[in-house]
Amino acid sequence: MSLFEGILSHLPEVKGPLQKKLPFKEKLKWTLIILVIFYVMGLIPLFGLGENSLQQFEFLSIILGASFGSMISLGIGPIVTASIVLQLLSGTGILKLDLTTSEGKKKFQGLQKLMAICFVLFEASIYVLMGGLAPSQLIAGTPLYIQLQWLLILQLIIGGLLIMFMDEVISKWGFGSGISLFIVAGVAQQIFIRAFNYIRPEGSQIASGAIPALFQSLALGDVTTAGLQIAAIASTIAVFLIAVYGQAMKVEIPLSFGRVRGYGMRWPLNFFYTSNIPVILVAALMANIQLFGSLFERWGVPILGTFSNGTPVSGFAYWIQAPNLLQSIIQGSFSGAMIGQALIYILIFMIGSVVFSIFWMQTANMDAKSQAKQILNSGLQIPGFRRDERVLEKILSRYIWSLTIVGGAAIGLLAALADLTGALSQGTGILLAVMIIYKLYEEIAKQHMMDMHPAMRKFME
Repeated sequence: MSLFEGILSHLPEVKGPLQKKLPFKEKLKWTLIILVIFYVMGLIPLFGLGENSLQQFEFLSIILGASFGSMISLGIGPIVTASIVLQLLSGTGILKLDLTTSEGKKKFQGLQKLMAICFVLFEASIYVLMGGLAPSQLIAGTPLYIQLQWLLILQLIIGGLLIMFMDEVISKWGFGSGISLFIVAGVAQQIFIRAFNYIRPEGSQIASGAIPALFQSLALGDVTTAGLQIAAIASTIAVFLIAVYGQAMKVEIPLSFGRVRGYGMRWPLNFFYTSNIPVILVAALMANIQLFGSLFERWGVPILGTFSNGTPVSGFAYWIQAPNLLQSIIQGSFSGAMIGQALIYILIFMIGSVVFSIFWMQTANMDAKSQAKQILNSGLQIPGFRRDERVLEKILSRYIWSLTIVGGAAIGLLAALADLTGALSQGTGILLAVMIIYKLYEEIAKQHMMDMHPAMRKFME
């Protein structure tokens, strides 16, 4: 065993359950425990923190499942970034791993964890040393200032590692994945606050929450503010409905049991075949570009663009941000540059989603070969075709490749359009939350049905 393989085999990990299938109550318990811990960590401020210039990037914190200035300032950023890099290396053939074998999968997971730890160390250092999270107002360069910097980095590293292991707990003991759960938690919190917050900002007569502000603006005769609130609420509802409708679309392949005549089932292939994973990866990549662009500017190297109050005003970061088209039209501030921004934003999301959708399909055992093997191992086959893995793989590849590309482009387009409408939370976040909750509901319902009495389970089927 080489030194590198020895490191991978000795990485700390959360021990999985001994039983093959955990009961519903056990999974629910661990999911709720991790969710509560996540919210609590988001309320714990970093000791010694003075200036928090990352706080203005609230929209980025939703995608990264982070709360800047707290223990979870890194969020899921290191995990997702490690996944992006590893998929790119694997997809381009630079890193050759046989993901069809258990040894290859184990090595891939070990590499992803090792890379995530490296990104935790890197991002924690960058956030502090580049001034995003600076120590209390002290003279820079003094021994106490440097000590506080290292203390902030240590707290960020601890928080990042805890998030990584919490994600592993959810994957092995709970429902879905920790990455998805943390995104939903952040989106739900932001939607609730932006919808129902009745507190008025300083110097304003209208509450910050959309629903209280709508009624107050109507009472004051402020048509513009009322129109903005109606547009935000309507776009939020529209994103929810479209995402649920798209999630329900699927292609069903009829299958039959080879040895039992008259019995069969349908094998569903969702239109969003790779689910929300491509959008999470693209959104996290763009969020990291915006975030690091701001940090580079503070360091005096604006290679990704310049910023004003957290908003990019020039450079690459400016052209990949989503303009709020509805708000601009209602307020009369619409410009031609916004059209260019919107088109570039849509293209990046669509192309990026297709690329990551293909990578994810090939690395997550969702390709035609893996699906064909799974179907045959279940004792099923397509009626009218001989029981051969190569034949089944050829038939499935017609659907899987089309769904991977078209579904990836469609979900990328939907995410981009959702961002351009100015919903109560970031449109991408709402889309991800709906899809995650829908998949979580399906998994919980399936688990609950499996835990039923056999007679009741047969009735429900």
